[in-house]
Amino acid sequence: MFVNRIAELALLEKHYQSQKAELFVLYGRRRVGKTELLAHFCQGKASVFFVADQVPEQTMRAGFSAAINDAIFGPGQVNAVYNTWDDLFNTLARQAQNQRLVVVIDEFPYLVAAYPPLGSILQRLWDQVLRHSQVMLILNGSYIGMMEETVLGYQAPLYGRRTAQYLLEPLDYLDAQLFFPEYSREDRLRAYAVYGGTPAYLQAVQPTQSLETNILETILERGAPLYDEVRFVLQQELREPRNYFAVLQAIAAGNTRQNEIKQAAGVENVTPYLETLQQLHLIERTIPVTESQPHKSRRGIYRLKDHYLRFWFRFVLPNRSQLERGAKEMVYKSAIAPELDHFSAPVFEQTCQQILWKLGLDGNLPFLPQQIGGWWQANQEVDLVGIGENQVLLVECKWSKNPVGSDILQDLESKAAVLRRESGKESVIYGLCARSGFTEQLREQIKERPDVLLFDWEEMIGTGVSGMDD
Repeated sequence: MFVNRIAELALLEKHYQSQKAELFVLYGRRRVGKTELLAHFCQGKASVFFVADQVPEQTMRAGFSAAINDAIFGPGQVNAVYNTWDDLFNTLARQAQNQRLVVVIDEFPYLVAAYPPLGSILQRLWDQVLRHSQVMLILNGSYIGMMEETVLGYQAPLYGRRTAQYLLEPLDYLDAQLFFPEYSREDRLRAYAVYGGTPAYLQAVQPTQSLETNILETILERGAPLYDEVRFVLQQELREPRNYFAVLQAIAAGNTRQNEIKQAAGVENVTPYLETLQQLHLIERTIPVTESQPHKSRRGIYRLKDHYLRFWFRFVLPNRSQLERGAKEMVYKSAIAPELDHFSAPVFEQTCQQILWKLGLDGNLPFLPQQIGGWWQANQEVDLVGIGENQVLLVECKWSKNPVGSDILQDLESKAAVLRRESGKESVIYGLCARSGFTEQLREQIKERPDVLLFDWEEMIGTGVSGMDD
């Protein structure tokens, strides 16, 4: 199932149409959909598509030779193997002299690992022949650290040659929910909180079965598709994963500040672990949206970027002993079911943020936001704050079974003075985003108040984010 990726396909197509040699670097976490995106892009185009693997150099050269021969002469017509990588890339350059040719090397770091001189060879051949052709060379890789070391880093031989680079991120909520359209709107959000936006994880969901059944059969059951997925991913990216596991589990348990993480993880010097995990896009450091110097802020907190990673460290890893003995139903009923709504609440906030951005860009907010993010100070916080040129929007997001009432608006209004001062904006607009709608008392109260917006969740997701009740 190929979902959306409209912006990514448009970017690739733009470079395809450039009429010049292109060296496009695509990277992102394993199973985020890079290969499927590139396969979709190559449809109808003259292309060579080679997927590298963890095999000897000669085997990969033979496989790449076969991919070239099939593209040039037709499948199975020629079986020759190029003797050197120079011969192989020179052939591609000649083939691309008079026509546009897309060449995809999927999992490029595997090639460099098997034959370390390849980066320098490709740099030389790019400078000498490839950049004078009509080739569109796409280097793709799943392991972010390896891609930055072999392609993107300052010391990499190909540094400065790329004409574009793109980090492919997981799908957002509006796209992810398309994988389970039969679910109720509440369960679609809960499923997104569990599986996140990684297409391969979403494809594991059987939409005709309940969310509970899917969690039991795709995650909690020993040998299930996602049971060991996180462990496998981290072992591929990290040489000594033990301390990283401890740091990630500490963050998943709700320890968000550096000292809290240090204490919970039992790691004396936690800084390098946090920095590495940020570089791998496994965690992120967030700061209040009003901070003018984010890198110097002392109010930063850490959180896991991937929802499934958060779910796995929160519920799977701590209950591993029971799960290994087949107690998946017990773990679900005792550990997951009572906490699932609480676990989903922060994801609801992030989803509201995604939709508010879309509303703003589509002209469906009173102003175009320049920033949208959370805000906190001491014991006060606001779920989302949108900052415009002259205005600030304060939004509370409530993942509650009960309709939101006037007390939530009053609490939000009490924080306006501090936000005015920190944001430097005098005009304040209030917004409430609610899973279960709003009380009649609140609706009556705001009839004559253009500074209050009510975002009904069902309308927002049901109309492609254009629905906004004001």
